[in-house]
Amino acid sequence: MGGLPAANGRSGSPRYIARVREEHRVGIGYLEEVTTLLQRVRAAHPTAGVFEAADFQWWWRTPRSTDVFPQLFWFDDAGRPEAAVIATDWGDAIGLNPIVMPDAGPDWIAHVVERGLVHADESGVDGVEVVIDRADDVVADVLAGHRFTVMEDELVDSWLAADARPATSTLHEDYRLSSRLDTMLRPHHMIQRSGPDVETRLRQTSLYRPDLDLLVLDSDDRVAAYGLFWFDPETATGLVEPMRTEDDHQRRGLGRHVLTTGINLLVDAGADRIKIGYRQDNPAASTLYAGVGFKPVKHCAVVSRAS
Repeated sequence: MGGLPAANGRSGSPRYIARVREEHRVGIGYLEEVTTLLQRVRAAHPTAGVFEAADFQWWWRTPRSTDVFPQLFWFDDAGRPEAAVIATDWGDAIGLNPIVMPDAGPDWIAHVVERGLVHADESGVDGVEVVIDRADDVVADVLAGHRFTVMEDELVDSWLAADARPATSTLHEDYRLSSRLDTMLRPHHMIQRSGPDVETRLRQTSLYRPDLDLLVLDSDDRVAAYGLFWFDPETATGLVEPMRTEDDHQRRGLGRHVLTTGINLLVDAGADRIKIGYRQDNPAASTLYAGVGFKPVKHCAVVSRAS
């Protein structure tokens, strides 16, 4: 356990903290703390940071080696998470994601990133990747000093305000829309890509709602498209993750119908703003999301360091 005087990295913060505690969390305990941290980030700023609490809850859908990894956190003297560096096993690499409050100073940000890298090295983690905001020079400079280079460019975060929500598009007559609430007697529609534990693990999270877990079925009762919509009542924020239309059902407006339906359900639930992310080199996604009103706010990149 260690600490760092807050004045070194949070100077000028109205929430001055004499010291922070460095601690580890594992498994569902880590998920609860990173959810709280990201809710604090979002409550402090409408679009700051790279991730939402629901991102990490979505990633929980499948077992990973990092479920038992000692995730690195810092807590203030009131027991609130102030920062974290979270490792996520993606199979071919470990994603290492630093998270700080929006008013964090550059010295504190650099300390969090450096400690996260040391912790990963000491834990035997190889093949590290980090998603960075292209505008975040502090994180970029620290990682460049550790020989990280851009691997994938660019990821786009887009936002939609509730008062700009689109009308729900018409669904093709050969299909019908359902939610997980309506389809509980059949296997979950994401088992094929997310594995047999997907529903059990989604229901372990605090933000998953089966009524916002939408799917489109064709006339033969086969899954044609789906989208999962996350609502965070603590921050009045919505997240769309994932969205998919199966190959045999493309170009029939199914994705637009799922998306516009889900957006309206999120707004009706109380969302003030909604986020969706996509890759810049996916023109179908960018066209769909722009077409319903999402506006790009942030460009990110994936940087990596060879093992």
